[in-house]
Amino acid sequence: MEVKDQQFQIQGVSLIDLAQEYGTPLYVYDGEKILEKVKLLQKSFSGVNLKIKYATKALSNINILKLMKKAGTGVDAVSIEEVKLCQYAGFEPHEIMYTPNSVSFEEIQEAVALGVMINIDNIPMLEHFGTYFGNKVPICIRLNPHILAGGNAKISVGHIDSKFGISILQLKHVLKVVEAHNLHVIGLHIHTGSDILDAEVFLRGANIVFDAAREFKGLKFLDFGGGFKVAYKPDDISTDIEEVGAKVSQAFKVFCKEYGTDLEIWFEPGKFLVSESGYLLAKVNVVKPTPASTFVGVDTGLNHLIRPMMYDAYHGVINISKLDGPERIYTIVGYICETDTIAADRKLKEVQEGDILAIKNAGAYGYSMASNYNSRLRPAEVLILNSKANLIRERETFEDILRHQLDIGL
Repeated sequence: MEVKDQQFQIQGVSLIDLAQEYGTPLYVYDGEKILEKVKLLQKSFSGVNLKIKYATKALSNINILKLMKKAGTGVDAVSIEEVKLCQYAGFEPHEIMYTPNSVSFEEIQEAVALGVMINIDNIPMLEHFGTYFGNKVPICIRLNPHILAGGNAKISVGHIDSKFGISILQLKHVLKVVEAHNLHVIGLHIHTGSDILDAEVFLRGANIVFDAAREFKGLKFLDFGGGFKVAYKPDDISTDIEEVGAKVSQAFKVFCKEYGTDLEIWFEPGKFLVSESGYLLAKVNVVKPTPASTFVGVDTGLNHLIRPMMYDAYHGVINISKLDGPERIYTIVGYICETDTIAADRKLKEVQEGDILAIKNAGAYGYSMASNYNSRLRPAEVLILNSKANLIRERETFEDILRHQLDIGL
């Protein structure tokens, strides 16, 4: 987002104009920013056979998925519904990695029927899969490396007490199951968590996967998940993708030479690709001074962006209605009947009722985690691409709230 012609703009499109045209709250995505991130990742791993599997759960609008496909990525899906959504958006089965957790075997069977890559993360399911499919269907196995990494406990998924993956300590058991059922294992997967800064964490995970991979013949890829950190605060630090690319690629090439095959290296970024592209525009309903704080109440809340309340996540906020003038300290809160703080004690250009605030870094896990809590409507979505604003999701209506409810005549 840039300031041009006394307005905040994306690719020359005024955000204030979008708020006026489509109303608020409104999600706006910068398509060029998404493509820029894809290219950076591709460049950082240019020395190896990289496959990017975009984490669909971060932002699953079909137009975002289509943009990813045009950029040359595949996708990672964590539910059968996401698998179908990706196929609807044009991805071929071989471009889709299906990584479920705690799902029924019926859902696994449905995914097999759709022809996508199956990633299994527990031994009972591995045994059940072997009994039913034997070696007829290639699979990937998700391992838990027991690496504590990630910014928030809820997004740190590679530690010993995590529900995700098969413990690396159970590798001998895994190998016995694979041998007993003659399973066709072509990939190994790990994911330690989100907001990982240090290339050394990825290398530690890589070395664990390399050790495990030596026990398997005929592998085609190793999948290192995602977890790259995005900068949220002013002067915040983010993952140095080029450093990670250089160090992990070098280690990967050494392993491939030892293994005797040039394997593919897979990553599943979500937040890294879409977070910075997104803005949630909200209108100021009220400015409420109290003895302790001055609250700015806006027409959105945790029903549209739950990350600040669920993960204590920081999101920058800008008053895009004011370019000049004095600054004051405000706490921005939502309109949900619950403690609903979006940003506390933030310095903004002086706020008045009717101003439009832009909440930054709202591209990932914003709309995709939105709800109808308090019977509120979910917002519209706009994608800006080639300097043109495109409405990619209509705002919900009250009729949508009632659509699947049945009046039994009480």
